[in-house]
Amino acid sequence: MFMNTKFVLIKDAAKLLGVSKVTLRNWDSAGKLTAYRHPISNYRVYKIEDLEKIIKQIESGEKPVRPKKLASRKLTVVHLKD
Repeated sequence: MFMNTKFVLIKDAAKLLGVSKVTLRNWDSAGKLTAYRHPISNYRVYKIEDLEKIIKQIESGEKPVRPKKLASRKLTVVHLKD
């Protein structure tokens, strides 16, 4: 399908994995799959080899590797004086 390319757009990656584009964005935020940015359009692109690894995990029934939890973000509330 993508023989001569190293990267695919998010829509093609989503179709290849059978998930939505929103799911891929969430995986990127969670550190499960690295998204890169196209230098001209700034679109998210994904490496074919990363997608192939996920497909192999799915086919083998291998449990997903959980990334270390990202540092929790704390919301700081600042009250302004009148």
